[in-house]
Amino acid sequence: VVSGDLTQDGWPLMINDPHRAQAVPSLRYWVHLVGPGWNVLGGGEPEIPGISIGHNEQGAWGLTVFNTDGEDLMVYEINPDNPNQYKYQGNWEDMRVIEETFQVKGAPEVTVELKYTRHGPVSFEDAEKNLAYAIRPAWMDVGGAPYLASLRMDQATTWDEFREASNYSHIPGENMIWADRDGNIGWQAVGIAPLRRNFSGMVPVPGDGRFEWDGYLKIENKPNAYNPDVGFIETSNSNYTPPDYPYMDAIGFTWTDPYRWARASEVLASGRKFNMTDMVELQHDYLSIPARSLVTFFKNLKSDDPQVEAARQMLLNWDFVLDKDSIEAGIYIAFERQLLLNIETLKVPNVASDYLTLSMKTTIDMLLAPDGDFGSDPITGRDQFLIDTFSQGIATLREKLGTNVEDWVYGQLDYKHVLLRHPLASAVNDKIRDRLNVGPVPRGGSSFTVGNTGSGDNQTSGASFRIFIDTRDWDNTLGMNTPGQVGDPDSPLYDNLFELWANDRVFPAFYSREKIETVLYETIDLIPDN
Repeated sequence: VVSGDLTQDGWPLMINDPHRAQAVPSLRYWVHLVGPGWNVLGGGEPEIPGISIGHNEQGAWGLTVFNTDGEDLMVYEINPDNPNQYKYQGNWEDMRVIEETFQVKGAPEVTVELKYTRHGPVSFEDAEKNLAYAIRPAWMDVGGAPYLASLRMDQATTWDEFREASNYSHIPGENMIWADRDGNIGWQAVGIAPLRRNFSGMVPVPGDGRFEWDGYLKIENKPNAYNPDVGFIETSNSNYTPPDYPYMDAIGFTWTDPYRWARASEVLASGRKFNMTDMVELQHDYLSIPARSLVTFFKNLKSDDPQVEAARQMLLNWDFVLDKDSIEAGIYIAFERQLLLNIETLKVPNVASDYLTLSMKTTIDMLLAPDGDFGSDPITGRDQFLIDTFSQGIATLREKLGTNVEDWVYGQLDYKHVLLRHPLASAVNDKIRDRLNVGPVPRGGSSFTVGNTGSGDNQTSGASFRIFIDTRDWDNTLGMNTPGQVGDPDSPLYDNLFELWANDRVFPAFYSREKIETVLYETIDLIPDN
């Protein structure tokens, strides 16, 4: 959200593009709810009531994930004489056991036992050691229906009303942002957060009664901001929590790399006055801050391989934008992927390699201040590590795309692209599969760019739903929802938005009936039989 102080017409702007798995049919659905007390436009998941991202007549709101530790793993001593009893406060307590029977095609039916302790579902039993493990999830408590608080948010007309509605948003953990026609912007983290008085929740704990939750933190006491002096609020799943926040044990311990937040923040803090076109460009921004940080290491490095050396020179003259038409982007990504593999081989012990990965920020920090793992002369060893890694990345490109540098364009079907696979695609013949799947088409970006397209060749995650809201005029709202609004592959609306989305374009999402009727596609009358 951007304050009117930073916009060209003095009105706040709100943009949102939550990142989830790319799917066909589309994950979210655009809808305009109109009725007594309701005039709300936006998107949500079809199975969930209300609109989780959108605007009403007075305010606009959006969301991104906010890490909250709302689960614990409990370990129980099991009664050797009765595997359905566990020890709690010195006594044997019965598990709740539910039997479910499943009919299996071409095979006998299968009956399973689902076991629950007072804390939650049993996930593993170790009969040899008389132990059982259960998940204690905050989201199973009363009021845990996901996104149900959207019904209250949809009718909020002020920041105070929006915060009060947010106090009912138990799951998932989200950054809720707000902008209204009175010129206010705000941020409220939501999600139910247990209060642990004598343990951290970082490791499993005995479920015998010694490690219990002391209720929950009131959601409105989670991190929040209102009309900040900087004039904007940008979350991008990063840790936006102030360092002096008093309830650090009520939020998550791990966060995404800060590069998307940092890039958007440097644009928004540039001193410019923004309009809606700027917001659309920002949401599709593919400048890579990791690339900008890493390429600088290559200034004084050279390779004896002429093609590797030519590729190094190309990166030194590059703008760090992961454009789908860029050869330099293709070269850089091959290096970046190899770097993350090589740094883990160097830094993570074999015994831990299946469980630990190194973030990009940690990787860059290790390169900036190399230690003895790089050799007796750490700086020289670091430089050799980088040029060797770069050479390996070029070797991968040669093997993957051939020896002609002109063929190393980033966005292509053999490199960065998007193919949306229907859930039934693997179960049908080729002809039907081609009707169900959507794509492929070339893409740009990465998991570290504001326009988040994931880290693999095929974009399987990122923003499928986008919204851009101008609080001055709701009819200026823009949006996207790939691949389309309809789940029937025979409908023209099944994938009509896919090409627009893949080329970083948007459509108008009108609010007034007058504007809507100028682009009316279809009218459906639902009339009861009686």
